[in-house]
Amino acid sequence: MNLTNFIHQLRFQDLPEHVVTQARRCVLDLLGVAAGGTQTPLSQIIRRHAVRHLASTDQEARILFDGRSVSIAGAALAGGMTIDSLDAHDGHVLTKGHAGVAVLPTVLAFADALRHMHGQEFLTQIVIGYEIATRAGIALHATACDYHTSGAWNTIACAALGARNLQLDPQQTLEAIGIAEYHGPRSQMMRCIDHPTMVKDGSGWGAMTGISAALLAQDGFTGAPALTVQADAVAPTWADLGQRWRILDHYFKPYPVCRWAQPAVEAAMDLARVHRFRAEDISGIEVWTFHEACRLATRVPTSTEQAQYSLPFSVAAALRHGRLGASEVANNGLEDQLTHKLSTSMVLNEHGAYNDLFPAERWAHVRVNLHGGRRLDSVPTIARGNPENPLSAEDINFKFFGFSEVVLGPVRARQIAVLVSQLGFSDTAFAELLELTLAPARPQVN
Repeated sequence: MNLTNFIHQLRFQDLPEHVVTQARRCVLDLLGVAAGGTQTPLSQIIRRHAVRHLASTDQEARILFDGRSVSIAGAALAGGMTIDSLDAHDGHVLTKGHAGVAVLPTVLAFADALRHMHGQEFLTQIVIGYEIATRAGIALHATACDYHTSGAWNTIACAALGARNLQLDPQQTLEAIGIAEYHGPRSQMMRCIDHPTMVKDGSGWGAMTGISAALLAQDGFTGAPALTVQADAVAPTWADLGQRWRILDHYFKPYPVCRWAQPAVEAAMDLARVHRFRAEDISGIEVWTFHEACRLATRVPTSTEQAQYSLPFSVAAALRHGRLGASEVANNGLEDQLTHKLSTSMVLNEHGAYNDLFPAERWAHVRVNLHGGRRLDSVPTIARGNPENPLSAEDINFKFFGFSEVVLGPVRARQIAVLVSQLGFSDTAFAELLELTLAPARPQVN
């Protein structure tokens, strides 16, 4: 199926059942992360910014878990950055990034502004977004000379979703995609890896840019052809659109830290489960992993962004607390002195074989040295949640409630989970879900 036909003609009935199931799983996981993300300073700043500076006198959409109305692009910006503020959202190994973080708030913003969507259409648009974003990311990494953030390519999916919702014609659709690619945030990801701040993975900006591109195309604005979509060199990446479902290739994170740190976290926690040592028993930790993971090297983070992009702090916090959730990478978790001690003394080593396998595979192994001279070595380990070692439905539900209940309360969190499971079956589920996800998580503080 060619691109414009896929964008405008794909219907719910065209989707295999396992693809629909995966879409529901992605939605639930993202909503849990979004709820947890509302508590971060990043989310609070960007939502306040959207209300102050991105209001609309035309079509309005409410911000995810906020309730305040802004422009469609402003709602997607704030929603995308809120999800991105807690690094627990799904991703894809070959794109080295994330699709749903921009796709979900974009679809929700159009649904709220235009009031035209039902559950089957909502899920169809989620799948469209993932399929286009994933291929755009693969194409960009194959053709660009630098490693760009997810916003550089998921912006193309958001433009495509804008084209569908605005009912653009095929030429306008290509113009929207071309505008989005040209103006998309080609931010250099390794700069944020080396110096973690609130700019993170660029996805909120990508969502805002993609929606703006579609609105511009609707008004007659033209764009340069999108090379990541239309160039001959990337044609094989797009040849199986509508046949191979790339949404099935996405992983789900068990922990709210950079995916590159998670193989080492898993290896360390496996050692702790098997050998039952305490953090106080540890004299030192050594990690072998791939180069990019070794760049996650902040030892004593002073912000949650630094903590989420720190391999030594993530491993140390997991061993210190026996878990690694939002509280361990924020607030009082950043001040734990034993975590600091383990993190600052940790030795990070590049492993040539692991370098060769990246990005398709991410590996690490860990050595824990105990007081008294005992040495514990893990086996080579990958993170849980990939298609080949997936999180179970119970795992994803546990994660969703862990992030959402503390913010939304158990009743509202349970309602959201039930409604997501009914999407595509119930005529009223999506309308109810929209209200629950766009209402304020907590009373606003302006």
